[in-house]
Amino acid sequence: MKHLFIINPKAGKGKAVTFIKEIKDYFKDEEEYFIETTEREGHATSLVREYVDRNDYRVYSIGGDGTLNEVLNGIIGSNSSLAVIPAGTGNDFIKSIMEGGNHKDILRRTIEGAEEFMDLGKINKKYFINIASVGFDAAVTQNARHLKQKPFISGKLAYLFSIFLTMYKFKGIDVDILIDGVTIKRRILLIAIANGKYYGGGMKVAPDAKVTDGLLDICIVNNMSMWRVLRLFPKLIIGTHGEIQEVEFLKCESILIKGKESFPINMDGEKLNNNEIHIGVEKQHISIVKPNN
Repeated sequence: MKHLFIINPKAGKGKAVTFIKEIKDYFKDEEEYFIETTEREGHATSLVREYVDRNDYRVYSIGGDGTLNEVLNGIIGSNSSLAVIPAGTGNDFIKSIMEGGNHKDILRRTIEGAEEFMDLGKINKKYFINIASVGFDAAVTQNARHLKQKPFISGKLAYLFSIFLTMYKFKGIDVDILIDGVTIKRRILLIAIANGKYYGGGMKVAPDAKVTDGLLDICIVNNMSMWRVLRLFPKLIIGTHGEIQEVEFLKCESILIKGKESFPINMDGEKLNNNEIHIGVEKQHISIVKPNN
């Protein structure tokens, strides 16, 4: 098996590059592994494509969820598999395939791990592995990306700070939502379309989501006062936000969201803006490595 390691040197304030020595120590003088470091946004996708167009690899994303999304979109269309080494500030997707969050000896355990086919989400023409979101939440995530660059601010702390920065500016969004052929109208605070369970540095937005069930988990939070938002987010951290009256959960294979005006969208950390998005599930679409216990 050939191994390709894609490392984002900026991820985790430099944590990702600390894996280079460990990789070299594991493989020693074998010639079946390659290490590449990214230099700019979008670079991981083009790097991966250069390799997987020539051969099949197990491709390791060493960075955060943004790096993971880029690596994923480089792999799509090939027979290569995807492995995740958490080295960013959020590391949300790995929590859905490795409950318990034990990162000890994670590199070796992942190299020696078994592969399993899992679902993906597809938004317009791009793929996501974890969660896409619309509205307040996406605006918060966009602001949090800037805060994460500050020293001593963790992923979760950046997300919490961003909530307060966003909450006084954001207004609800009027949308038409088409879910598996049924249209509903809502004034929403946010909609999360989930393949995995967690986002925002560990918030359990979709507690029942499974990456192998062939469905997307939809969390709709209808518009509410900012005082109720303050009550919502502590529950969102632990996954008990279903107790809030304005929260709805649905499962579907496809969802279309239309607004009169453009709205903020977050897709695995990538920023988008549009007034209409279509999201579907791609069942058992990619082989992903689960770390050994």
